Amino acid sequence: MRRFRPGRATAKLHDGMEDIPSIGRFIPSGLTLLGLCSGATAIRFALMGNWKAAVIAIVIAAVLDTLDGKLARLIGADSKFGAQLDSLADLVSFGIAPSVLVYMWTLSEAGGAGWTIALVFCVCCAIRLARFNIETVDAEDQEAANKHFTGVPTPAAACMILLTMLLSFQFNGTQAGAWLADPILNGAIVSVVSLLMVSRLPTLSLKNFHLSRKLRPLAALAAAGVVTLAVLWPWATLSGGLILYILTLPLGARPRHEGRRRFGRHLPPAE
Repeated sequence: MRRFRPGRATAKLHDGMEDIPSIGRFIPSGLTLLGLCSGATAIRFALMGNWKAAVIAIVIAAVLDTLDGKLARLIGADSKFGAQLDSLADLVSFGIAPSVLVYMWTLSEAGGAGWTIALVFCVCCAIRLARFNIETVDAEDQEAANKHFTGVPTPAAACMILLTMLLSFQFNGTQAGAWLADPILNGAIVSVVSLLMVSRLPTLSLKNFHLSRKLRPLAALAAAGVVTLAVLWPWATLSGGLILYILTLPLGARPRHEGRRRFGRHLPPAE
């Protein structure tokens, strides 16, 4: 509410200046919708049997999902609408799209059982997102909550069930490639990852991770190296990153126990 009412011409000019930065507040939601479109496009590629294009579309959705949240916090555009929109987009990009992709690639050979496993993944993804929304609102100590996730985040889970597909791209036409496409193996992986999503397993969050100024040049150099590797050997780089992430999952348990002792109660995480 304004404390005074200026002249009409001045008011119009002032209102126009206020509207300029407000346009930028829609950019994070625009990135979220682009991620939704990318996830939906992955479904289209999966139905066409274009596995590599579908994986790329899901990876793009994951990148956009990271950028929209960081940009929203940077410009102060966090909102309940944006949070709900982000969850709906995540359900499509990291729930429906990867499950359809894996089903079309290999689980379809298992018939109804394969489709059931794909549906279970979608259901667990929806539960994970709904639980996250509730726990974010109920969290009393956001700083402590933001250090961890409860369960594997949906973007990470989507990439985890695609790991065998990424590896098969590198062993195409070999016996190892055929084994990686086995429906029993992939059905087991999808089932385990589905349980990890809805579990109470604490996983590390990089949301509030800040580097000191001394380490920023080194981090930028490392990021440039990762980008270079991703351009030269995309599937190997993605596979290596996923394997490294899986190996770090147990590291989230110890800080959670310390947080419980410090705050005296279970604190839900923020994604």
